[in-house]
Amino acid sequence: MSSYTLHRGDALTVLKSLPDESVDAVITDPPYNSGGRTSSERTARTARAKYTSGDARHDLANFPGENRDQRSYRAWLTELLTEAYRASTEHAVVMVFSDWRQDPTTSDALQMAGWTWSGIMPWIKPASRPRKGGPKQDSEFILWGVKGSLDKTRDLYLPGHYIASQPRKDRVHITQKPIEVMQQLVQVCPPGGTVLDPFTGSGATGIAALKEGRNFVGVELSDHYAGLAEQRLRGVLTQDDFALAGPEE
Repeated sequence: MSSYTLHRGDALTVLKSLPDESVDAVITDPPYNSGGRTSSERTARTARAKYTSGDARHDLANFPGENRDQRSYRAWLTELLTEAYRASTEHAVVMVFSDWRQDPTTSDALQMAGWTWSGIMPWIKPASRPRKGGPKQDSEFILWGVKGSLDKTRDLYLPGHYIASQPRKDRVHITQKPIEVMQQLVQVCPPGGTVLDPFTGSGATGIAALKEGRNFVGVELSDHYAGLAEQRLRGVLTQDDFALAGPEE
């Protein structure tokens, strides 16, 4: 039976408390401090100002951690992914969401943390706006790597790219991911294994993990989003009659 634990607090602090080799996959969308061409655009604006249009019809809450400059972002992400590496089992896969601006820095951090960088998967969003005079920026990217080498004994074949629009109905987070994409990604974790997401947000990774028969360990700093994730994760467990490990303060 699948279960989850949701830690409320700072991702790096919590990761340092996790036992060695206690998780089987790391899938996360960190606050990657992008959203602009210049340093001031990336560091002086809120997450909402960066990632939602001025005429957006929703009023979703901001999230913390979006105002580091690039050098401090790389140092912070390297330390975080180093702790995630230590907490992961052999053959564990890490997947980190990024936009095109932060791809080089994210790949640096992933490799400096010890992971074997293995590729980039685009997530293409058909509903994105066109850009006058040139190609539209319709993709996020999933940089992925492995601890050691992939487990070739598993009969697993995943796509190299994903096409799905951001959720519109019942959207609760600025950078919310489609559950149908996340349900495919969590399959890199062996059935019955544990998926770690240090930036749980509204809980999409955890929901996908539970639906696919995996356990979930999440961390969320924002009280607002931790509360939302808790409700949504509990809802999946209630719906599917899974075991409940519950929240951890």
